Amino acid sequence: MIGGLSDAVGEALEAGVRAIQLREKDLPVRELLGLALRLRDLTKRWSARLFINDRVDVALVCRADGVHLGGQSMPPEAVRRIPGSEKLMIGVSAHSMEQAAAAQRGGADFITFGPVFETASKKAYGAPLGLQRLREAASALDIPVFAIGGIKTGNIKSVMEAGAYGAALISGILGADDIRREASQYVQALE
Repeated sequence: MIGGLSDAVGEALEAGVRAIQLREKDLPVRELLGLALRLRDLTKRWSARLFINDRVDVALVCRADGVHLGGQSMPPEAVRRIPGSEKLMIGVSAHSMEQAAAAQRGGADFITFGPVFETASKKAYGAPLGLQRLREAASALDIPVFAIGGIKTGNIKSVMEAGAYGAALISGILGADDIRREASQYVQALE
């Protein structure tokens, strides 16, 4: 599975994807670190950024570009106290305007905001927030807002028109039969 993930990420990067977030929450730390190091090599080759989900230690060891924090993660202001963390960008998941504002106050460099649209992977966060709330978050914050949740090639233009800096997605690319072609379509839609 890990080799398959590396191959899939390589195809997405080759198609123009400029940032990868490693979210393998259930891997033992040694396997996670090994995968992070392989992905760091890939992202460097394609001049793309690498973010590690939650694990500041792994992000620092593999020299990732940043760490992405969820609702149960260490808050960004605590991450900033860790020696070496000044080199990391900090992203935070936000599922409400209150969470988004708190992330910015806490020192986040960017947020992922959503779910914007209906998606099975984000049902635990409640009903989709929609484009209007995305627009409100993008205009209220001074940091970049990336849309997440149910992003497809058919709705990505509306996400960008609502003020998103970009979009974060998984299944739209990694679930595709032709990862390179699908990633290329998303990249073109974002440009």
